[in-house]
Formats: sequence, structure tokens, C-alpha cells
Amino acid sequence: MRESDLKELLAAVAAGRLGPAQALEKLRGLPFEQVEEFATLDTHRDLRCGFPEVLLAEGKTPEQCARIAGALAEKGGPFLATRVDVERAEKILEAVPGGEYVENARLVRFVPEMPEEGERAGPVTVVSAGTADLPVAEEAALTLETMGVAVERAYDVGIAGIHRLLAHREQLERSRVVIVVAGMEGALPSAVGGLVSVPVIAVPTSVGYGVAAGGWAALLGMLATCASGVTVVNIDNGFGAGYAAARIVLGAKEDEA
Repeated sequence: MRESDLKELLAAVAAGRLGPAQALEKLRGLPFEQVEEFATLDTHRDLRCGFPEVLLAEGKTPEQCARIAGALAEKGGPFLATRVDVERAEKILEAVPGGEYVENARLVRFVPEMPEEGERAGPVTVVSAGTADLPVAEEAALTLETMGVAVERAYDVGIAGIHRLLAHREQLERSRVVIVVAGMEGALPSAVGGLVSVPVIAVPTSVGYGVAAGGWAALLGMLATCASGVTVVNIDNGFGAGYAAARIVLGAKEDEA
């Protein structure tokens, strides 16, 4: 159940179009739905957390992805699937007509009602250190857009040429949150954290040679940052960074309303 569904139900009761017993019957359903034997969908995630359950395609068969995607999309709200390869994307799109597959971000999304540009919360700026970090950066950016948040991008502005980052100073300063995606030694979030007064979410990527160790060097460098106000998500977790940033700006928008 979505928050909008609950509001409509309560309004109908208040207006006398629906009796309390009828409303109770509509609410009586279990807050989850079984999909065959392999999945139990959290159908009240949107009501509790503000966004429906997201499908992690990795580790599931294409057929399982299709069945879960179809069941989630039937609820009528936005749909998002992450870590999607081409084979799984084809099956998901069969179950979610109108969906969009973004191969670079390994993501499928469906947004039935995209908010107008002026109605979106934010903006959130997504910064990438290098072009090799773009798959993770785009996962973060598209997650935010799917959740109704305005996104600005500043890509390939890594620490090896800091003047490229400084050219985006005005953009960074008008952001409500900044997501910084970097591999190698992971120094860029510290630089950004020293420039802005808003939360910075650092995303280490598995980009880099040798001792970069699949993202561990970037992760540890970000955790050890000397810049205040920088938080860190897991290696390559663009989705987690985007979701966290969306919660921050959407919560602030509700407080302002």
C-alpha cells in the first residue's frame, strides 16, 4: 500500500463515502505478498519508508526477476531494479511494460508519474572522480531521479586535476546533498567535504590497480577522512548512496511543507 492509497481511504471515510467496516476490510490484507515459493514482497514498504521495495536482480534467475518485477509493478507506483544484466533486463521489461533499462548503470526503472522539474526535491549533485566510476555514479543518480529528486552531475573531476572540481563550486554550494563517487585512493570526498556545508555521501568504487584492492583502499581512505560531515557507504553501492540522499532531501521537503 502506498501513502497516497491510505490518504484516499481515510478521506473516503471522513467524507462518508466509505464506512469504518469497509475501510477495515481494505486494510485487513497482510502487509506482504508471496510470489511462488522464492519471494515474499514487502507491500507496505512504500507506506513505512516512502518508496516501494527495490528488486536486487543479482543472484536471481531471469524468470524469478520477471515474476517479482511484475508483482511489484502491479502496485502502481514507481519500480526500480538494480544490478541488472542484459538477460535479466529483457525478462523484467517483458513484465514491466514502459520500463527503461540503463545498461551502464545496470538498472531498470519505471516511473508512471515523474514530478515536474520545479516540484522535485533537491537538488543533489553526483560527483565522480573519473569516467571509470560512471556506472556507480549513474546508479546513484538514476535512483534519485526515480525517487523524485532533482539531480545535477559533475563527472570526471578527480583529485589529480583539482581545478576541474573547483569549476563546479557554485553547483556544489546550491546542492542539498553531494554524493561523491571515487576509486583509486578515494581522496575526492575529503576535498568536497572541505568545500560544502551540506551532507556528503562518499561511495568507494572497485576501480584501481594493485593495492587499490578492489575498492578497499578507497573505502578505508573515505572512512579515515579528516573532513567533517562525510559519511560512507559500501563499495560500488551507488544505489545505497542515492537512496540515503533521497531520504535526506525528501524528509527536509516534508518538514518545510
